[in-house]
Amino acid sequence: MASTVIDASAMLAMLLDEPGAERVEGLVADGVVSTVNWAEVVQKSRNLGASTTGLAEELVGAGLAIVPFDLDDAELAATLWERTHHLGLSLADRACLATALRRSGSVITADRAWSELDIGISIEVIR
Repeated sequence: MASTVIDASAMLAMLLDEPGAERVEGLVADGVVSTVNWAEVVQKSRNLGASTTGLAEELVGAGLAIVPFDLDDAELAATLWERTHHLGLSLADRACLATALRRSGSVITADRAWSELDIGISIEVIR
């Protein structure tokens, strides 16, 4: 199932109305976020003082799929380290990429370093 996987950085850009927010808003209805990246969105939002009460329900109601991160995803994320560590990608970053690879999807992110990746999926950087 091909879909656009939304990285936490892109989701946060949308929630905080930062540059690129409108692009992400247009993808929410058919977008996917892994539970790993959702945890990052919630943690960073709360750290900034934003309420996340009801946020998941609101976004799921708009069509966003928040999908489990399973054993196959975890093993794929681990193998991505060799191809991504030189760019400083975190485990959560690799979780996002693994989710997209397993779904034959694309990724949208606000992380410019991802534009240097060549891992067989389309990566759109929003700013």
